Amino acid sequence: QVQLVESGGGLVQVGGSLRLSCAASGRTFSDYGMGWFRQAPGKEREFVSSISWSGRFTYYSDSVKGRFTISRDNAKNTVYLQMNSLKPEDTAVYFCARSSSSSGSDPSSAAFASWGQGTQVTVSS
Repeated sequence: QVQLVESGGGLVQVGGSLRLSCAASGRTFSDYGMGWFRQAPGKEREFVSSISWSGRFTYYSDSVKGRFTISRDNAKNTVYLQMNSLKPEDTAVYFCARSSSSSGSDPSSAAFASWGQGTQVTVSS
């Protein structure tokens, strides 16, 4: 069973930046795609971004495209989410997840088998 631990959340002003990290346990990290989801109060969990096993292919929701960048370091078993130009609507708990596939291209929650506990991101205006 893989364990995922997110870090890097916090309080930031509008227009600011944060970098989230997700450290994974186990020796199969590089076999799977990874993703980030978020859930705002009173809303359903939504897809933010994902990355293929090699890091060659990345996917973004329309709401974050051009502002967020996903990356991974397979040597460190870690996936990152660089968030720039943050907006109040980016406020949410952000979850790291491991895809059931190597591509990570399916943005549905059901395509991700393992989840972290989440890290809070709050963007203040």
